[in-house]
Amino acid sequence: FEKDAEPMASANSTGSDTIAGLPRIQSPCVSVCLVDPATRQCTGCYRTLKEIARWSRFTAEERAGVMNELPARKVQFTEGASAPDVS
Repeated sequence: FEKDAEPMASANSTGSDTIAGLPRIQSPCVSVCLVDPATRQCTGCYRTLKEIARWSRFTAEERAGVMNELPARKVQFTEGASAPDVS
């Protein structure tokens, strides 16, 4: 790689909604990746390991469905209740 090569993700510098020419995918990731072993859920974004692994292959509707569930999962997780089975 060239030292002065332009990064693949350019949204911050150009306002583009693409990465390497592909459309950006909305993600709840907050870069706090720590998986709770009991629930197999990320404690940062509250997605399951399966959801995280499949995220880029989900349809927009599937991603929206998960995104809509995340606030309730956060409440459940932070209140110490067991997480719902979302596998």
